[in-house]
Amino acid sequence: MQDNEILIRIRYGETDQMGVVHHGNYALYLEMGRTEWLRSSGISYSQMEKDGVMLPVISMSLNFKKSAHYDEVIRVKTKLTKTPSVKIEFDYEITNQAGELLVEANTVLAFINMQTKRPMRCPDYILEKLEK
Repeated sequence: MQDNEILIRIRYGETDQMGVVHHGNYALYLEMGRTEWLRSSGISYSQMEKDGVMLPVISMSLNFKKSAHYDEVIRVKTKLTKTPSVKIEFDYEITNQAGELLVEANTVLAFINMQTKRPMRCPDYILEKLEK
C-alpha cells in the first residue's frame, strides 16, 4: 500500500508554556495526514460527502516517544494498512527534522451512509482508485 508524507510547522498556539506540542493536537495532525493521503490517491473527501458517505474515526491510538516543539517542522507519514471493507485503517509515524521518531499512531474509520446513518462497504470507486 502506498505511503504519503506531509510536513507541518508547529505553531505557537499548539504548544504549552514550555514550547511542547499539547497532546490533543496530534489528532489534527493525523487528520491532515489522512486527508492528504486520500487526496494523493485521487480520493476527494468532500466528494465522498457529496456522494453521501461519511468517514468518522471509530478508534485512535497514539504512542508518544518524544516531544515536538514550537517552530519545528514535523513529518507525518501515513500508510493504509490493508484494503478497506466497511472500515479503513491507517498507520502513522511522526518524526522531527532530525528524523527522530516522535509518535506512532493508528486510526480506524468506518464508512457510514449519511442517509441511513448505518455502516456500509467501501464504495467501489475508492477501491478502484486504490488498485491503481
